[in-house]
Amino acid sequence: MPLTDTAIRNTKPETKPQKLFDGGGLYLLVTPAGRKYWRLKYRFLDKEKLLALGVYPDVALAAARKKRDEAREKLAAGIDPGEAKKIDKRTARLNADNSFEAVARDWLEERKSVVQIGQHEKTLARLTSDVFPWLGKRPIVQIDAPEILAVLKRIDSRGARYSAHRVRSEISRVFRYAIKEGKAKADPAKDLIGAIPPPVETHFAAITEPAKVAEMLRAFDAFSGTFPVLCALKLAPMLFVRPGELRQAEWTQFDLDKREWRYLVTKTKTEHLVPLASQAVGILRELRALTGRGRYVFPGARSALRPMSEAAINAALRRLGYDTRTEITGHGFRAMARTILHEELEQKPEVIEHQLAHSVPDNLGSAYNRTKFIKERRAMMQQWADYLDQLKTGAQIIPIGAAGG
Repeated sequence: MPLTDTAIRNTKPETKPQKLFDGGGLYLLVTPAGRKYWRLKYRFLDKEKLLALGVYPDVALAAARKKRDEAREKLAAGIDPGEAKKIDKRTARLNADNSFEAVARDWLEERKSVVQIGQHEKTLARLTSDVFPWLGKRPIVQIDAPEILAVLKRIDSRGARYSAHRVRSEISRVFRYAIKEGKAKADPAKDLIGAIPPPVETHFAAITEPAKVAEMLRAFDAFSGTFPVLCALKLAPMLFVRPGELRQAEWTQFDLDKREWRYLVTKTKTEHLVPLASQAVGILRELRALTGRGRYVFPGARSALRPMSEAAINAALRRLGYDTRTEITGHGFRAMARTILHEELEQKPEVIEHQLAHSVPDNLGSAYNRTKFIKERRAMMQQWADYLDQLKTGAQIIPIGAAGG
């Protein structure tokens, strides 16, 4: 007689295992402990075999019958359902190991040693929020270009076009890593170059009018945050280095007696020299009394073992009432210095560009020389600090070109 759910539920365990047959080789094994297992008895190549179909009630009677029928279809096609199940398990396990997320995390781990920790964390965050929910569990070999494009369009639709382009590039790198490791044969993301329109180029907000710069410098004196952040605020326009390089500055990089700061530019991996004006040295000497025993000039608010947050400067500017989208950002001090140094102080563009640590090819083909124009740069950095002081105090600034009537 075929089984019923009522009969199964009413079956009590006995001292010995019981077999409740349903037909077609399917039966329910009831153990003395009360566990109930579905089993299928079948023959393949004249050998009797047994196939596990799950545990009742997780696998209901109807589901067990469906599994039995599928197994018998395989038998009719000359396939051993037991071996097919093993292959399916191995494939599922292989697909899990080679899922997009698993491969991506392997790539991130390999790349972690050659990029800044902040860059690693940002890439992981983008993949975690924008890619893994849709592609993470998919076997990487099964992902095609339309699936990736759907992910990119989803990002682009919320107005994050630049992020969409970054994510396409990162997905492509995951596939290239997979190809290297023998886990994929092609990179479908490569075919999507140009599929998302290019982002509209925007420049970092910057104040370039001397009168407004003067207002901002005076506003710094009203800052009520921590002393290290105040010092960073004062040094940011004076030194006009990249914000990440300022916040990650280490005391071992400074020689205050020589008035120099030497460090490795993260963007180009080249050595850079920043001559320090007397005003900068004064700020740093005062700050060293507070943070000089640690590694970082500007330690984090929560832990001195990490540098100041990358958002600290912009947060400080916002506290002072500045819109970091439309008025000024930590990175905008570079544009501010470049513009005013050239237009107001008439500094040579090539000297300014070298101080900005930009690549400026010379006659010998050298892309960047940290000591080039060093005499002119030392003089320029002191003149710039003096100029900022004069702006702040409200002294009348006469452009060099306007002097001499």
